[in-house]
Amino acid sequence: MTDEGIMHEQGTAGAAAPREWRAFRDANPDIEAIDAFVIDACGNTAGKRLEAADGDKLYEDGVQFSACALIADCRGLGHDAGGFGKSDGDPDGTAWPLPGMLCRAPWSGTPTAQVVCRMTDVAAGRELWFDPRVILADVVRQCRAAGLHPVVACELEFYLIDPRRAPDGRIRVGAPPGRTPPRRAGNLSLEAVADNGPFLTRVNEAAATVGLPVCGCVAEYGIGQYEVNLRHVADPLLAADQAVLLKRLVKGVARSMGMEATFMAKPFLAEPGSGLHVHVSLVDGEGRNRFCAPGGDALLGHAIAGLQALCYDSFALFAPNFNAQRRYLGMFVPTNRDWARNNRSVAFRVPAADGPGRRVEHRVAGADASPHLAVAAILAGVLHGVTHGLLATEAVDGRASEGGDAEFPGDLIVALNRLERSAELARYIPARFLEVFAASKRGEYMNLIEDIFPREFDFYA
Repeated sequence: MTDEGIMHEQGTAGAAAPREWRAFRDANPDIEAIDAFVIDACGNTAGKRLEAADGDKLYEDGVQFSACALIADCRGLGHDAGGFGKSDGDPDGTAWPLPGMLCRAPWSGTPTAQVVCRMTDVAAGRELWFDPRVILADVVRQCRAAGLHPVVACELEFYLIDPRRAPDGRIRVGAPPGRTPPRRAGNLSLEAVADNGPFLTRVNEAAATVGLPVCGCVAEYGIGQYEVNLRHVADPLLAADQAVLLKRLVKGVARSMGMEATFMAKPFLAEPGSGLHVHVSLVDGEGRNRFCAPGGDALLGHAIAGLQALCYDSFALFAPNFNAQRRYLGMFVPTNRDWARNNRSVAFRVPAADGPGRRVEHRVAGADASPHLAVAAILAGVLHGVTHGLLATEAVDGRASEGGDAEFPGDLIVALNRLERSAELARYIPARFLEVFAASKRGEYMNLIEDIFPREFDFYA
């Protein structure tokens, strides 16, 4: 995906698009199906599986399915948020394959291709303003209009789990068939990596096939928990796309090996949660890191100050569901807006990297957040801080203070209310989108709690 093509929403598929499919088909004659999907506000993929024989039609005419899928909840269900889905009759949109996004899905038992799509209005052919990719692309445009060129990389944590549920419905740590699940955590343990070596090798091989720039994997603090890193790219939209495709890949490879992978933010109360850590730097027109150039310290300070200023207004984008809020009860999860150098206990960490590698790591979001919306909120913070010359707090030494500060929105409904009322965030992300997102997530939450939890009987019966 090129810089000049950062949004692919203008015009129709174009004459080159069918040629792309035909060249792919000629190089992959065994392909039987194509997964054509958009990326929704939960960071999930939603779309249709088509027969390979319909590939020409897909690229020439697009494929139609519910436009409301873009703002559905984590189960793919709509809540009539903003009047989309029920009040308007749940109209279709047209999904168009994005150039350069066609590849094999090597984990699939049936030879299958996959392609990320953009969605347009069926009648007018215009992009849909509530598409999370459109939201992020617009923030990127605002950054570039202000002379800021962000470089972004995402890190995702996940657990390998048993595909069979426990008798009480809980999930359990998993292992390849015939292997015993691990009994203890192995943070940075190469033995823990070796124990799941075949799985991680398959992930690396699949990543190479689909063109994802995976650059390392480590065992994390949790039992059966891993982190996979992606390389920095100068196109934030591409970085977010890659994060979503990595999640799809990890889950697909796990299923193909008799396991499951979960990016749930807090799957086990006694184990650490899983995060989406986003690394950001700013470069000049020649690609040189401005954080290490003359004036770089001040620029970095402004960027951090902007992240601090918009953090709590954006919090519902970083922790977008009931379970995601549980993650902030664990270790190395920030519950305030502190920053520090080389310190993992803070929200905004400046890693021990000088020169071209100087950057800020945003450690607030859970692994189940939408990468597109999380990156959009992060870049909005950077833009806000730099353009307003905001000043960051003093860097902390040692472990950041325990517990949330007075404003910490440690409740989903509180966070959603703050999100949709934020005049500051609405300068960068449209208020109507924030309102639709909040309405969808409230609907998801109400569906979750409409039944009685078993523990309620222990408390109240």
